Amino acid sequence: MRFDLKKLLLRGPDHVREEFTADLSGRDWPGYRVSQPISALFEAWVQGSEVFLELQATAELSGECARCLDPVKQECSLTRSWKVKEHDLAGEDELPVDERGVLDLDELLYQELVLEAPPLLLCSEDCTGLCPVCGRKKSEGCLCQPEEELPAADARLAILKQLLN
Repeated sequence: MRFDLKKLLLRGPDHVREEFTADLSGRDWPGYRVSQPISALFEAWVQGSEVFLELQATAELSGECARCLDPVKQECSLTRSWKVKEHDLAGEDELPVDERGVLDLDELLYQELVLEAPPLLLCSEDCTGLCPVCGRKKSEGCLCQPEEELPAADARLAILKQLLN
C-alpha cells in the first residue's frame, strides 16, 4: 500500500486512518517466516507544517526453536510513531518515501517488523536444546555424558587454546 505524504501536507485532509493487510510472505525474513498476511493500522494527521504518523501491526512469526529445532509460532506486535516535515520528504530519511513524497507502507511495515522481532525464536525461555553427542532433546531424558564422550579436539586447533591461556 502506498500513501501520499506530500499531498496530505499540501492539501489535507487533517486526519487519515487506514486499516490494511499486507502480504509480506515473499520477503526475506531473518531466521523466521511470516506466512500469513499482516493486519495493520496506519494513521496520519496534520498539525501545522508537520505530519504525525503512527503504524500499528501484529504478525505471526513461525520457524524453528533456535535450541531444539521444534516448530515455533510467536506473535510480534509493534507500534511506531514518526513526525515528518515537508523538507524531510526531499532528503534521506528513515522512511521509505520516493521522490514524489509517496510512502511505501508495506516496506515500512517490513522494516519495522524486522527490527521488532526477537533475534531468535525459542519454544520456551528454559529450553535446554539438543544433546551434542546423540542429538536428542535434553529435556526428554538424554543420558549422555557430553564431557566424557566428546571427541578429542583437533590438534590443529591447539594453538587457539594456548592463546586463551
